[in-house]
Amino acid sequence: MPGSPAQRDVFVPHAYPEKQVDLGEVTMNYAEAGSADKPALLLVPEQTGSWWGYEEAMGLLSQDFHVFAVDLRGQGRSTWTPKRYSLDTFGNDLVRFIALVIKRPVIVAGNSSGGVLATWLSAYAMPGQIRGAVAEDAPLFSSELNPAVGHSIRQGAGPLFELYTTHLGDQWRVNDWAGYVEAAKKSPSQMMQVVIKQLFGNPDEPPQHLKEYDPEWARAFYEGTVSVSCPHDRMLRQVKTPVLVTHHLHAIEPETGELLGALSDEQAQHAIKLMESAGVKVEYHSAPDALHMMHQFDPPRYAKLVTEWAATLPA
Repeated sequence: MPGSPAQRDVFVPHAYPEKQVDLGEVTMNYAEAGSADKPALLLVPEQTGSWWGYEEAMGLLSQDFHVFAVDLRGQGRSTWTPKRYSLDTFGNDLVRFIALVIKRPVIVAGNSSGGVLATWLSAYAMPGQIRGAVAEDAPLFSSELNPAVGHSIRQGAGPLFELYTTHLGDQWRVNDWAGYVEAAKKSPSQMMQVVIKQLFGNPDEPPQHLKEYDPEWARAFYEGTVSVSCPHDRMLRQVKTPVLVTHHLHAIEPETGELLGALSDEQAQHAIKLMESAGVKVEYHSAPDALHMMHQFDPPRYAKLVTEWAATLPA
């Protein structure tokens, strides 16, 4: 299975036509829905995700927005870039995408690492590009190796990423899916056990979203290189737009202290404090009954939340 998704011919059709734009270093894949007379909305998927995770939500959101949903580099049909996975490279791809494709101010909504990138854009995008940012269950601090506060990546999702690195390998060079499944089943990590329940309905082959994913992403997070040039506390102090933070199902495992979920209460509140110190309005939406990817598993709830919050933004 080594090689890019295009070389492996792993793609499947979806409800919206896919388009590509040359951003220089990478070709970015995307889909869009809705009409250009509506406000622009950019959707950024989670790690291991592709734009089509938003497929159902796009249909709902297109009633009120001109929706763009992208594949980040190393995911979906976008270019894989060995040794070039970091928050800054991901973020600057999106800056170019907004400038070349959307061409007007946009609301950005991202899930998980895509939510971290939504805050990155609020802090570092070109002036006037971003109207507001939605951080959907984003691992602020918790996806860093040495966070300013709370759990690190290795105290939460790290065991998952370590197994991707060991058994799948950069660009799927190892390709030991059976070994990954067995190691995951034996993992003492409670987070891994949650993943097993979600992924292993058919353990004989990787699910579609992983087939389209470069596992070097996982190594960049596990080793901490993804954010080494972009500490979250510094980034959050520089946000420039209103932000909506959603916080989904989470807990601390009482015996081991392991973080179950994207981020802890302590990390969410510290992130909000830092963003408010930058003088922006931050809304916090607690959704303890929601799964990590609300946009995919409960699209009506997600669309309603984003639409109602966006209506509060300045025109």
